Amino acid sequence: MAVENSSYEYIAKVVEAQRNYFRSGATLDISFRKEMLKLLLEGLHKWEKPLAEALWIDLHKSYEEAYMTEFGILYGEIENHLKNLSSWASPKRVGAPLRIFPSKSKILSEPLGNTLIIAPWNYPVQLLLNPLIGAISAGCTALLKPSPYTPNVAQVLEQMIDDTFSEEYIAIVQGNRDVNRYLLDQRFDLIFFTGSPTLGREVMAAASKHLTPVVLELGGKSPCIVDKEANIKVAAKRIAWGKSLNAGQTCIAPDYLLVHEDIKEEFVAALQKAFRQLLGRKPHKTKHFVRIVSDRAFDRLVGYLDNGSIRFGGDYDREERFIAPTLLDDISPSAPIMQEEIFGPIFPLLTFADTEDAIKFVTEREKPLALYYFGAEDKGQDVLRRTSSGGACLNDVIMHIANENTPFGGVGNSGMGSYHGEESFHTFSHRKSVLSTTTRWDIPFRYMPYRLFSLIKKLM
Repeated sequence: MAVENSSYEYIAKVVEAQRNYFRSGATLDISFRKEMLKLLLEGLHKWEKPLAEALWIDLHKSYEEAYMTEFGILYGEIENHLKNLSSWASPKRVGAPLRIFPSKSKILSEPLGNTLIIAPWNYPVQLLLNPLIGAISAGCTALLKPSPYTPNVAQVLEQMIDDTFSEEYIAIVQGNRDVNRYLLDQRFDLIFFTGSPTLGREVMAAASKHLTPVVLELGGKSPCIVDKEANIKVAAKRIAWGKSLNAGQTCIAPDYLLVHEDIKEEFVAALQKAFRQLLGRKPHKTKHFVRIVSDRAFDRLVGYLDNGSIRFGGDYDREERFIAPTLLDDISPSAPIMQEEIFGPIFPLLTFADTEDAIKFVTEREKPLALYYFGAEDKGQDVLRRTSSGGACLNDVIMHIANENTPFGGVGNSGMGSYHGEESFHTFSHRKSVLSTTTRWDIPFRYMPYRLFSLIKKLM
């Protein structure tokens, strides 16, 4: 099936309705926001089964993986906001220097206003609704735009949103990049975009016309360094899982391997064994291995297979859009597979002789969304200190995204802004400084002609 583009007339109508609704003040009360979070939670439970079925149709994603990477994360996020929203939103008293006596200062968190959330196809439920939780929590309205590449999921999401909220508050529109361009021509108070760096630049350029702030959750080539002190068996198992998840179509998937030359062959054997333990000798037969999202993406990935020597894997089926987990050796750093995010189950392997070489390789390239290091803790800490990435794991992959108490976001080419937990609340809020001064007395120091200036100078 294919999604039908929402009409420009409908989009314009909804944008205006949401603008008026926000101006009415209806979203400001904390009790209202909590009630809306509860409605979203109820809606997710009600529509979980249809969404899971749609994820299977569009991506061959099993219910177990869908729950772990889509629904479970959302349930936990909503509960966290319901538990902490009152505290996050309360005015924060701050200290005041003597020079502004007798004034008092505080910080108020106010909603930014009307927001646009554009989601990708790889985690089409979680990456659309997770930012929405922050928007609701902060007191904003939201216009949602799912990806047309997972059309069945997009259709069910539309039914869920229409069933749960009024469109003047939260609405969903559908369509291709023409619709995206029209949306980006509208004026919003925040645009939250998850996708590729290339599209992120287009979003930022469009937002600049209205000086609209943006949150860009992008991607990049997240390196996975396996040093000679690594626990090879554990490293191989965790890395294989991270690359198998969603068939590597994850923005923080380990993109390429940097393996110490002394352990290369031992690690390759352990990695192959780990993939087999996870998916069996015939991964196309298991229900726990996702398919590639489109023919175009499939063809791009298969084109990488001649960029090096296949150590294991290499099987594929275009009709099913299946590509087996594949390890490529003898890779040149200038090969096409090393120039852009792979977003699939193909692993290029490069080696290094010294950890300094691995650090140099990473820092000479764009800042990634994630960095993974397997090895001794002290060396790992040094690698993190000397590199820059959106997030990182020592002796693990992917799992840093699972803690809602830490911010998730990119840096440099991998994005800007962050969210999850309290960070989501702040992302959709403006922190407003407020000063209150008594009128019971009025200290004359600040007024012309600045009598007692020597005293004022000391106070400042």
